[in-house]
Amino acid sequence: MVKIRLKKMGRKKLPVYKIVVAEAMSKRDGRAVDILGTYNPKSKELQLDVEKTKEWLAKGAEPTPRVASLIKKAMQ
Repeated sequence: MVKIRLKKMGRKKLPVYKIVVAEAMSKRDGRAVDILGTYNPKSKELQLDVEKTKEWLAKGAEPTPRVASLIKKAMQ
């Protein structure tokens, strides 16, 4: 099973996240199957490839609750 989730990047006390597709059992910052976009919580900047995201959702990838809200925000 694959999940769409956040992968932590950046530096200490200044995180930046990549929105990735990863195996459900892999580590949070482990290997990703595909990169869908980025999210910066400090500036609320969100970049998401909506077409790729729709493809992965159609294939059965399940987003985490936080990523689901970001996807909803990006598709408005």
